[in-house]
Amino acid sequence: MAEFSAGEEGKNRKILEIKNLRTHFHTKAGPLKAVDGLSYHVYKGESVGVVGESGCGKSISAMSVLRLIPNPPGEIVSGEILFNGQDLLKLTEQEMREIRGNRIAMIFQEPSASLNPVLTVRRQLSETLELHRGLDKKQSLEESIRLLKQVGIPDAERRVHDYPFQFSGGMQQRIMIAMGLSCKPELLIADEPTTSLDVTIQAQLMELIDDLRRTSGISVIIITHNLGLVARYVDRVNVMYTGRLVESCSTQQLFDGPAHPYTSALLASVPRLDSPRKKSMRVIKGLPPDLTRLPSGCSFHPRCESAMDICRKEIPPLEHIAGDHYCACFFDHGKYL
Repeated sequence: MAEFSAGEEGKNRKILEIKNLRTHFHTKAGPLKAVDGLSYHVYKGESVGVVGESGCGKSISAMSVLRLIPNPPGEIVSGEILFNGQDLLKLTEQEMREIRGNRIAMIFQEPSASLNPVLTVRRQLSETLELHRGLDKKQSLEESIRLLKQVGIPDAERRVHDYPFQFSGGMQQRIMIAMGLSCKPELLIADEPTTSLDVTIQAQLMELIDDLRRTSGISVIIITHNLGLVARYVDRVNVMYTGRLVESCSTQQLFDGPAHPYTSALLASVPRLDSPRKKSMRVIKGLPPDLTRLPSGCSFHPRCESAMDICRKEIPPLEHIAGDHYCACFFDHGKYL
């Protein structure tokens, strides 16, 4: 397949722009600030990674883009989500249904929980094809088979009539990818797409997503804990902590010189094959704070080895460092660059 080329104009076009997004959950203990002032963007044909510890708001921010936050108890309190310049938060529910799965698709973490166990793969694929692309039953069957072949499922003509439980975890995830790509979306959000899969299947699925991105020009957001996947398949990285963006930069910059102490700690905690056998693994001390009782100032300061007095009193703004590199930290960035 020929590789997609967006051209200079396309490369600089923001397909998604999130501005000061706040998504809260109302609890007995008070508002849980799952996403708290998040801002980032995605260019046409770009692969963007969103990383951070569990509970930092990665998945909730993605669910907010598709307006899938259950209300109550959740609520998108404020902000803008611009998709091709159109604010998704101002659309009606009917208008959002035209976008979900059609122009923006999402691959969820657990395929076994996302696929309907009592419907065949054909039925689950054809529903979207008939609804959004207007195909009839014969056309939707042919397209379903083509999609299964595209994602590497053997004997697709027969297996399209099988039920999800008749497939392995890796094959189920491939079906989820096929469903996500069925309407040729402009943006694909992959939320922990390799969870619970062995490393060989992980590599196959990520190569598949990356190949489709390069050949069709779709933009991809990859939400993951796996920094190895980030190093290989992501152009730019957003690092989140307690619902906020603490660093944003190119993948090369992330690994060459992280500017935020939290990013540095994440990278230091990754096991290395070249480390001495008896050397202990590094960990980030402490635990992420309770999102209903965030500490004053920078929420990372109780765990940060470089914390200063100002870190305990004020929230650091996201500031430009150089090029496409941004960081929210009062500490001298020069020490990390």
